[in-house]
Amino acid sequence: MKKENITELFEKFEQACYVFEGTECWSARELQGVFDYADWRNFLKVIDKAKEACINSGEAVSDHFVEANKMIEIGKGGHRDIEDIALTRYACYLVAQNGDPGKHEVAFAQTYFAVQTRKQEIIEQRLLDVARVTAREKLSKSEKKLSAIIYERGVDEKSFAIIRSEGDKALFGGFTTNEMKRKLMIPGNRPLADFLPTLTIKAKDFATELTSHNVVEKDLKGDEQISTEHVDNNKAVRKMLIDRGVKPEALPGADDVKKLQRKLVSEEKEVLKGVKKVKGKTK
Repeated sequence: MKKENITELFEKFEQACYVFEGTECWSARELQGVFDYADWRNFLKVIDKAKEACINSGEAVSDHFVEANKMIEIGKGGHRDIEDIALTRYACYLVAQNGDPGKHEVAFAQTYFAVQTRKQEIIEQRLLDVARVTAREKLSKSEKKLSAIIYERGVDEKSFAIIRSEGDKALFGGFTTNEMKRKLMIPGNRPLADFLPTLTIKAKDFATELTSHNVVEKDLKGDEQISTEHVDNNKAVRKMLIDRGVKPEALPGADDVKKLQRKLVSEEKEVLKGVKKVKGKTK
């Protein structure tokens, strides 16, 4: 396929994109023309196959194929509605996969939407990774804050470790920190929180922040009072999760957050390598 043809097709797909109820979509009627299908009924057969593929992939058809109408011009300045379907990027990918690969427009679309869909998946995963790393950093800050507050109230570092362990036991339904590590196959010398999913990290952070607040507000002192407060807060957070159908101890472990941090930093460096810098001096 010639470079100019690729550029033309790329522009056609980009221009056919529009936003429907907040979601990026393409009109099936417009894609019919771009895919070089002369007959709408034949193109509908391709869409039906795409819907079957959508079901087989575990996705809901209604999330990706939405019945719609399209206004077209008819003779003497008149207009009428015709049947149309709003297709998400994923739906377009499935339509292209089930189209006639002998058509160079379809062959191009298969690559175009595959790449675009993969880009979206990468972006979504990166956002999830960033959220988890951010949550872990926030928990570390909350724990340091609590440590500083209770140190002035007669609790040393050793006692603080015991208090945190008691909090974990309350949050995880009786499982101690070490038991959770064994359950999730976490190295004994690594913090439990480095391998927890984002939801659990945030749960621990919320309980820790509550303890910091209440220790000051209630003027609590000593190991016993502060430990009781921290356990109560973790029990309260656990109850909230259980009420919403979530058992913290039953959630699967996650990848090492330290590896995620290194991965994100590495990706940022790669992006910066490709950034063009302004040459010359500014005045």
